[in-house]
Amino acid sequence: MIIGVPKEIKNNENRVAITPAGVRAFLQAGHKVLVQKSAGLGSGIRDEEYSDSGAVIVEKAEEVFKKADMIIKVKEPLSSEYDFLKQGQILFTYFHFASSLELTKEMMDRKVVSIAYETVETGDGYLPLLAPMSQIAGKMAAYMAAYYLALPYGGRGVLMSGVPGVKPARVVVLGGGMVGSNAAEVAAGMGANVILFDVNIRRLNYLADVLPKNITLLMSNQQSIEEEIQKADAVIGAVLIPGTKVPKLVTEEMVKKMKPNSVIVDVAIDQGGCIATSHATTHSQPVYKVHNILHYCVANMPGAYARTSTFALTNATLPYALEIANKGYKRALKEDKSLAKGLNIVDGKITCKPVAEAFGLEYHPLDEAI
Repeated sequence: MIIGVPKEIKNNENRVAITPAGVRAFLQAGHKVLVQKSAGLGSGIRDEEYSDSGAVIVEKAEEVFKKADMIIKVKEPLSSEYDFLKQGQILFTYFHFASSLELTKEMMDRKVVSIAYETVETGDGYLPLLAPMSQIAGKMAAYMAAYYLALPYGGRGVLMSGVPGVKPARVVVLGGGMVGSNAAEVAAGMGANVILFDVNIRRLNYLADVLPKNITLLMSNQQSIEEEIQKADAVIGAVLIPGTKVPKLVTEEMVKKMKPNSVIVDVAIDQGGCIATSHATTHSQPVYKVHNILHYCVANMPGAYARTSTFALTNATLPYALEIANKGYKRALKEDKSLAKGLNIVDGKITCKPVAEAFGLEYHPLDEAI
């Protein structure tokens, strides 16, 4: 199989979908790898490192898409890439379809085999291809909250740790999954007073054993959230429902009641955001204010730490990508139930129920679709 790796073109997206070690692994399995020129530079990987590992360096993205049987990317294709896609071509990347009807319809119309990193799921509910980026985004969320709380950057002028005699920042984290637990751990490590919400009491019991003791764990409900965010200096949105839009846990009225110049970091923005006043931003223009509350809603947060993110992501994705290449996607999906959950669209049919429900489109079970 010919594997294509184009350069990412999303705003300030410096990650790349393969490392030189990954190239070598594909070649050892009998495949060919095309890498677009300078695709790895943002992650500190030179073209020579790819070519030394056996990749063919290709000048333009169009050529990569034209020749490859499977495209592996980091982020969803943008409109300028749509025309490069071919019917039956495998595209393995983060899609987050539920946040974009346009993208969903384009992949359906072009009959691309769309396998999404974010919905690959093991039997115990673990999301192996989302987890490494969730860890990074969660840790980053605490850093960004601390940074933007500084007065020159639009915040309240509150130091996360406080100092003897002065209270630390109060940070509310919505969601106790991979993003939320990492955000809470880092914020607590800075010395902040952290309140973490989750809807799963078993998860809260587990977090009570593994997280620092300066984190208060609360059962999530609207009244408790409303009470706590009014006292918060920073709110981190870390809600996830695999494959579909997340609920708006914080309404606009709740935002209006927050302290002036407090900070919201909505990590859930890839799935539509869990704050009513959130909309996606970029690394070049990461923040905006609504009701005098600073919002940070960058849709590809881990791209800021591209080298760490690239190596963490490819550690997770490579075994699945090799499985698809070695077996063909149909056999790979049939034999690996975890990977099968990653299939979102094939032959114009939606095979991920949450995506179909998000837009009121027809859902086709996997066995029926392939």
